[in-house]
Amino acid sequence: MPRHVRKGDIVMITSGSHRGKTGRIKEVLVKRDRVIVEGLNLVTKHQRSTRGQQQGTKFTKEAGIHISNVSPVVDGKPTRVRFKTNGDGSKVRIAVRGGSELAVPGNRLVAPASK
Repeated sequence: MPRHVRKGDIVMITSGSHRGKTGRIKEVLVKRDRVIVEGLNLVTKHQRSTRGQQQGTKFTKEAGIHISNVSPVVDGKPTRVRFKTNGDGSKVRIAVRGGSELAVPGNRLVAPASK
């Protein structure tokens, strides 16, 4: 099944305790159908003291959110995603809200060189 979100997308959380908040996807965990969103769904972990580290510590990190609970953001609102196959066989993601193409993060369109 194709994924409707990718690493680097700006998404809004649609359900759960962080509902309505937006953030950027840091990582997509494909095997577990989860995404990690920067700064959201923080959990506190306790680390036991060891020989190398004499004192235990507490630290916070982002936990996963199920992929069905996030939606890409277009014009400040969440949208569903459609997939379209171009004539050359490439597949693009289309936002249902507005019909615009969702940009692939990291791919920069290079402007043609002027003469």
